[in-house]
Amino acid sequence: MHAIRLLITAATASLLATSATAAPQIHPLQFFEGRTEGSGVIRIMFKKPYRSRSIGKGRIESDGSLSLVQRVEDEGRPVRERKWKIRQVGANRFSGTMSEAIGPVSIEVVGGRYRFRFKMKGNLSVEQWLAPLANGTAARNRLIVRKFGVTVGTSEGVIRKLSGR
Repeated sequence: MHAIRLLITAATASLLATSATAAPQIHPLQFFEGRTEGSGVIRIMFKKPYRSRSIGKGRIESDGSLSLVQRVEDEGRPVRERKWKIRQVGANRFSGTMSEAIGPVSIEVVGGRYRFRFKMKGNLSVEQWLAPLANGTAARNRLIVRKFGVTVGTSEGVIRKLSGR
């Protein structure tokens, strides 16, 4: 179950949000440039729900990719660091790595939302949805963790942009 807890928190405060059409458009990777904060509640099958929080510091590299380092604080667990490296690979597609994922992280734009897919230890598959909010400074975060096709964990929360560079 530790792997499931690690997996869910890995995605709780993950990546990519953009402003809705009512707000000025921002490149989705730029949302994570500077400081961001993610918070949410994690529910793992047969376990008590718990709160998770992450503080991120991101920068856009010279090649246009995003490097993001997050300080992850899960209720009742030691603080840890998570690292992301994401780049745009098509008009509505992104790809990259995350230190707690096994293999690549794939991200695609679906109906104005961002769908993340990646694998984690313990035969876990993650599907995460980020839905930008109209003000362009926050996104709703919904995550589903499956093992052999069965949902074993979920998380819901919000990611907020705290500052620019």
